[in-house]
Amino acid sequence: MSKREQQEGRWRRGVVMTALALLLFALVGRAVELQVVDRDFLQSQGQARHLRVVEVPAHRGMVTDRHGEPMAVSTPVNSIWAHPGELLEAGERIEELAGALGLSSLQLRSRVEARQDREFVYLRRHLAPEEAEAILGLEIPGVYSQREYRRFYPAGEVAAHVLGFTNIDDRGQEGIELAFEGWLKGEPGAKRVLRDRLGRVIEDVENIRSPRPGKTLETSIDLRLQYVAYRELKAAMREHKAESGSIILMEPGSGEVLAMASQPGFNPNSRRGVTPSRMRNRAVVDLIEPGSTIKPFVVSAAFEAGQITADARFDTSPGRFRVAGHTVSDIRNYGELDITGVLQKSSNIGATKIALESDPETLWRGLGRLGIGQLTTSAFPGEAPGRLRHWSEWRQIGQVTASYGYGLSMSPLQLAAAYAALANGGVLPEVSLIRRDVTPPGEPIMQPETAAWLMEMLETVTLPGGTGTRAAVEGYRVAGKTGTVKKSGVGGYSDDHYQSVFVGAIPASRPRLVAVVVIDNPRGEDFYGGAVAAPVFGRVMADAMRLLDVPRDRVEPTRNSVVVRAGGTP
Repeated sequence: MSKREQQEGRWRRGVVMTALALLLFALVGRAVELQVVDRDFLQSQGQARHLRVVEVPAHRGMVTDRHGEPMAVSTPVNSIWAHPGELLEAGERIEELAGALGLSSLQLRSRVEARQDREFVYLRRHLAPEEAEAILGLEIPGVYSQREYRRFYPAGEVAAHVLGFTNIDDRGQEGIELAFEGWLKGEPGAKRVLRDRLGRVIEDVENIRSPRPGKTLETSIDLRLQYVAYRELKAAMREHKAESGSIILMEPGSGEVLAMASQPGFNPNSRRGVTPSRMRNRAVVDLIEPGSTIKPFVVSAAFEAGQITADARFDTSPGRFRVAGHTVSDIRNYGELDITGVLQKSSNIGATKIALESDPETLWRGLGRLGIGQLTTSAFPGEAPGRLRHWSEWRQIGQVTASYGYGLSMSPLQLAAAYAALANGGVLPEVSLIRRDVTPPGEPIMQPETAAWLMEMLETVTLPGGTGTRAAVEGYRVAGKTGTVKKSGVGGYSDDHYQSVFVGAIPASRPRLVAVVVIDNPRGEDFYGGAVAAPVFGRVMADAMRLLDVPRDRVEPTRNSVVVRAGGTP
């Protein structure tokens, strides 16, 4: 090799080495720049792509009955969502994703394209964890999942109307779920997480805020009694081919509702196709004209005002009575009746004559003390307050019809509270759907002696000769009142559409329960309250007394028994 060639070789090596040195220097400089100078910027850019603040869902509080039995619980589920832009970039896999979601590819593509300017769109909500994992296992770009909660109601239709339900976002929509939303809802937390390129969480970086679950709500409902009430109401609906019905069981002393059911019903766990009318809690939001069940309060108003006496008698012959251009009728001629007879036979003429002995304002004030026209303290959403026109608007016929429960309206819940006052020594209790440790004092609406007197007279309604004998419960004294109400329509009151009502308290000597039964428009042969609603009361209370272990207060002497009186001999 010549000297010239050796010089050129050294020159080339020098150039190459210089170039390599410069390249190495540039790489070292860039590394220093990235690791030291631009570290914060690059780290923030990486975190912006993979570090996310995610919501930590908080489960809704459980609803229980008075014994702690669950009535509404929230169970964890997974929801699939997508980043529209990222998903559209993997457009060839949309058909595969649609199949996994149970959607058509056209439907899925249309949904995503319509929201491509956003960063979030739900694809399928409330999936079981294993279903969500199967979809995520496809590793389709832009498809993610998040934890949510779904409400479940163990009792299903049995307690649906009192509980209500939540929407897909677990927010209360009806009933107790809506009324106590602030108590039941949880507050979601937040945490910072690191996601991989598929959006999966690979590391929890920081807990920002811990979730606060909703609080447990203990209702006043006794699920055992709720099942019994629901069963018997539904059976009566079928038997009498009725349009609708409701039943309420209440503790007279505390005003706590132990059972409340309505028909027709719905399953809160599967509401697809259910009409709003089936979701209505008729025991609270529907109004009825109370009919003859109002008569004890007409008696109490007149008696306490001194306008009738305890031994007053009323001639109801010949079973028809003309007043203010209208005819008031009884179903038969009862002749002369005392006050007990008026209630036992449910005489409209007797009630009319009692009302006419009173001045209109006295009667109006007596009925107003029941709370008609005012909401109860139940706090139930959509509760109807009822209506009681001012006495100055009545005229004489208004005073007359009010005496047997027409021309005024109240909810079954208000009617239950009114009879609870009779059973509670004349004190109207504060109604509650929540179990309370301390019972509020309530509002006196009549003298205790008057309430006790009325209770004694109402016992005769369920004894032979009364209109409510089918409400009797073996071994127990029952005080109650029947009501048969013609339904009003566009053309006035109908002669073939009725509401059958029974209200009663048991055991009458020391009432533990008050119940209201309303059967709307029975289409069978029977329509009287004593034939349709009273038997429901009797069957429900027979089971209720057994479940609550209430001692009997009626001792029936056996055929061979011997009664020995003090100071006497057998």
